[in-house]
Amino acid sequence: MTNKDFFAALADLEKEKGIPQQVFLDALENALVSACKKQYTEAVGTVEIKLNPERGTIDFFTVRNVVEEVADRDSEISLADAQKIKKSYKIGDRVTEKFVPKDFSRIAAQTAKQVILQKLNETERDAAVNEFSDKEGELMVGVIRKIDAKNVYIELGKGQVEGLMLPSDQVAGEKYNVNDKIKVFVKKVKNGFRGAQVLVSRAAPGLVKKLFEEEVPEIKQGTVIIKEVSREAGARTKIAIYSEDARVDAIGACVGNKGARVNAIVDELKGEKIDIIPWSENPLEFIAKALSPAKVISVTQLEGEHTAMAVVPDDKLSLAIGKDGQNARLAVRLTGWKIDVKSESAAAKLGIDVQKEAEEEPNAE
Repeated sequence: MTNKDFFAALADLEKEKGIPQQVFLDALENALVSACKKQYTEAVGTVEIKLNPERGTIDFFTVRNVVEEVADRDSEISLADAQKIKKSYKIGDRVTEKFVPKDFSRIAAQTAKQVILQKLNETERDAAVNEFSDKEGELMVGVIRKIDAKNVYIELGKGQVEGLMLPSDQVAGEKYNVNDKIKVFVKKVKNGFRGAQVLVSRAAPGLVKKLFEEEVPEIKQGTVIIKEVSREAGARTKIAIYSEDARVDAIGACVGNKGARVNAIVDELKGEKIDIIPWSENPLEFIAKALSPAKVISVTQLEGEHTAMAVVPDDKLSLAIGKDGQNARLAVRLTGWKIDVKSESAAAKLGIDVQKEAEEEPNAE
């Protein structure tokens, strides 16, 4: 059958969408074979289809194997029947016969339309996924387009991809309104049934890290390094930073002139408290800093892997532990150590000799 217009349309699609014509042809061959099998209940053998864009033809063939005894009429033909078609056939040969399906034009048109639409959708979806695949772990600005009972849907990029913010990635107390611009952290990009699905978050620790990278030039340049971040979204974040260059004040760089840099991040996080902690390769020193804003008298390593006791002044115990244990909990996540926080008097009752160390107040916001 000749259908030059059809092949010309495929050639135009290749130019317009950048999709190789062969992609459509391969998919169409498989789809037409499937359509034939559904259309015809009589045994027509194994169906093969050859599409020739240069000649503008679509040809159908039945293929059966020559056997001594037929077990499957759809795929086999006896030697006697095969030799009626062509005397030279022998056992093991393939008998190929051309045929024209009934009502072929309608079947071909419907199938071609379905295949082309499907391939176009798949290609656009793959292109969108490829565009966003390198955005994982990045900060993006989007526009809220829809809010249902639980989820927030955000238009990202050029509007071809929708970001999904699940309840677990939303911050309690933050208000989300349709048409609001919003900064989000891209957690994961995956190829979903309906297209590229981009999972975004306002609650991930990565959001704070990226905000600091965006606000502090020294972090972008690699002069100041973010070592760890622990966060309870909407309440408090602890971020450990470090610089190998002794001339660089890492804390000062993150705080900024009159607190401008850290305050800009706090504003973006709707008032979330941020403790900027100087990282130390000495884990006990790092633990003392991590319990900011409380001053720590001493930190002692206990038996057991990564376990320590931190002793604080009696009047700083509640500050070190924090409301509902939040400050100590964040310090544990930041350092990776189990921390037993005790007051100075409680440590003394246990017979622990506390040697006070002169220590600067940790930096906190």
